[in-house]
Amino acid sequence: MATEELYEVERIVDRRRSRKGRVEYLVRWRGYSSESDTWEPETHLSACMSYVHEFNRRHLERDAALLRSTRGPPCGAVRPDEAAQSLEAGAQEAHPVPPEVALLEKPAAIQLAPGQERARMGTRPRNQNPLPPLPPPVTHLPDFLFLSPGNTGLMEAVTGATGAVGKRRLEERSTFDKRLRVSVRQTESAYRYRDIVVKKQDGFTYILLSTKSSENNALNPEVMKEIQSAMATAASDDSKLVLIGAVGSVFCCGLDFLYFIRRLADDRKKESIKMAETIRTFVNTFIQFRKPIVAAVNGPALGLGAALLPLCDVVWANEKAWFQTPYSTCGQTPDGCSSFTFPRIMGPASANELLLGGRKLTAQEACLKGLVSQVLWPGTFTQEVMLRIKELVVLQESKALMRSTSRGALEQANERECEALKRVWGSLQGTDSILQFLQKRTELC
Repeated sequence: MATEELYEVERIVDRRRSRKGRVEYLVRWRGYSSESDTWEPETHLSACMSYVHEFNRRHLERDAALLRSTRGPPCGAVRPDEAAQSLEAGAQEAHPVPPEVALLEKPAAIQLAPGQERARMGTRPRNQNPLPPLPPPVTHLPDFLFLSPGNTGLMEAVTGATGAVGKRRLEERSTFDKRLRVSVRQTESAYRYRDIVVKKQDGFTYILLSTKSSENNALNPEVMKEIQSAMATAASDDSKLVLIGAVGSVFCCGLDFLYFIRRLADDRKKESIKMAETIRTFVNTFIQFRKPIVAAVNGPALGLGAALLPLCDVVWANEKAWFQTPYSTCGQTPDGCSSFTFPRIMGPASANELLLGGRKLTAQEACLKGLVSQVLWPGTFTQEVMLRIKELVVLQESKALMRSTSRGALEQANERECEALKRVWGSLQGTDSILQFLQKRTELC
């Protein structure tokens, strides 16, 4: 097994306050250029608060020195030491240091015990050189593409003024790699992947959704092919099972409609067939996989992200997770064999509420209806998953007996659903429904 390597913070470059009032810091990652700098909320930097405190201290000293050099002390007014104290106090009021930063400051001349240095997200000492001049502030763009109401022309909506701006913004946003927020890098066997992280450990394969090419771990053809490749490798190696999870606060928000709508603009009928075939092959990978599949749902699961869960053998959910299949809202038909598995698991009435009405299920409701095996506490979710996964490495023979009777029915259901998707995406009404859904969609996290 390859040794895990940590991403290392080189320094904190800048500080700001978001629209929601949260303090965010611009992080420079060691080994990466300034183009890879990312704004991180203070909660993401709990393991490296010494860097945050160092930045705040230098920032206060710089401001105090600047004020002293531009504003001489009034003659006969106050003593120089009192003036310096008042200036520093004013700077502290303008840029307050959070109390937890002061508590986590590492005192000088203290030797670190083994393992404590790794808590700072790095193994090398901090750079003691003076910080370079601060870069200009980064302008962040809106997260979603908004299209003008009433626009029913697909090509005009995508390639027109509003659509062109949205596409350009999406490309600019694609330079941000959300995997930089993960404490562990990919193992040597997974460097070829861009949208997933794959780890081999303790006799199983761990696949983490960490999409760079889409928002909120959405599924587009590139992401699906990478998952298929990782599962094919796990099927042929000594892995006893596959664990599927996600990075961040969202498990999977279903199909990437922004990707699809751009493809449909070129040739609607041809692309609708191509995309439906991609989904059919992807879903069949889950149906035909002979080793156990365990899903660790850490957050919201929508559309295809929720529809795939019955194809897994065990589903553990964070108590903060929720589940929804808003097919009627976006004018789509069910996918992922949900038209077959949902009524079979939770009964026709509850399945209709979910598939036709788009009802949102909490993790506890999903557990009561059979969609989720067990709900785990959010604070210890990952630890609980890792403890339980070791008990399931002997399930391969049991799965072969249980799934052999339903595999044919699942493949037929997948085929029917993909044929329906071809018809929907090949029609003007279907693509207009996707455009209207994108207009109303709100951010998940």
